[in-house]
Amino acid sequence: MGRCLGMKRPWWGGTIDGERQPSLVSHNVGSMDKKVVLITGCSSGIGLSLAVRLASDPEQTFKVYATMRNLAKKERLLESVKGLHKDTLDVLQMDVTDRQSILDARDKVAEKRVDILVCNAGVGLMGPLEAHSLDSMKQILEVNLLGTIQTIKAFLPGMKAQRNGRILVTGSIGGLHGLPFNVLYCASKFAIEGACESLAVLLQHFNIYVSLIECGPVNTNFLVNLTKAELGDPSLQHVDARTLGLYERYLHHCSYVFQNAAQDTEDIVKVFLDAMQSPSPAFRYFTSGAVPPLTELKVTQPDGLRYISAMSKLIFSPDEQ
Repeated sequence: MGRCLGMKRPWWGGTIDGERQPSLVSHNVGSMDKKVVLITGCSSGIGLSLAVRLASDPEQTFKVYATMRNLAKKERLLESVKGLHKDTLDVLQMDVTDRQSILDARDKVAEKRVDILVCNAGVGLMGPLEAHSLDSMKQILEVNLLGTIQTIKAFLPGMKAQRNGRILVTGSIGGLHGLPFNVLYCASKFAIEGACESLAVLLQHFNIYVSLIECGPVNTNFLVNLTKAELGDPSLQHVDARTLGLYERYLHHCSYVFQNAAQDTEDIVKVFLDAMQSPSPAFRYFTSGAVPPLTELKVTQPDGLRYISAMSKLIFSPDEQ
């Protein structure tokens, strides 16, 4: 097919008929002064808190595009901003599992560039592996892994063309530690660690920084929203008694941890801001302020035996420490 006359060049630095085209840059001075930030997963939790914080900045440093799969959930975000700085926030529909949805959201960015991309959308799946359906396992990988990767893929050419950008990804202790009864969740988060590390090595040559914000337990709706096998569910009827007993202990451990050690989303937002504002951001940021001891153990004892023993003792000990 021949090129259409008058066809606009894609601002994201893509190609038309295989020919590389330059990125279009807005000449609106006001928009150029602001850092354009696009965030996924803004209907609740970390994404919502980060979008509110950036959009409500008294200096109006940022123009925020808060995206979510279901726009019916945008009211909480809008209420949190309370109509302030309307020119610093737009809410867009984006389903990270739908390529066209990502492209449509990208094309609605008025400034025709994104300076900071925050990949925050994620879901969880908890329970014995034997209880998970194939569809539920695919969904975790579609959102957490492929959703993140194809979101980055959509915005990466534009950042490369402008030789500047930040990519921040909400990581997890589940991407550094193998957690029992989180096989697919950990698999997706471990994979994101590798994907981001691979990108970081390359993208330094384009002045693009990739950072993982490694979160532990956070006071959000994540536990409420995750797909979890409850004790007594039909999906558990064929799981052996020993596994069910250990699963019950694990659920008790999770409840204890979230009640006693979970961070508020505002604590996490501060770490995101550090990464955004640093002139030379790190690849990993730990929201607790220190590398978890078990992570250090994995590095210093690479055969893995001490780590597995320590994690098992931590989680399945009859009494919480």
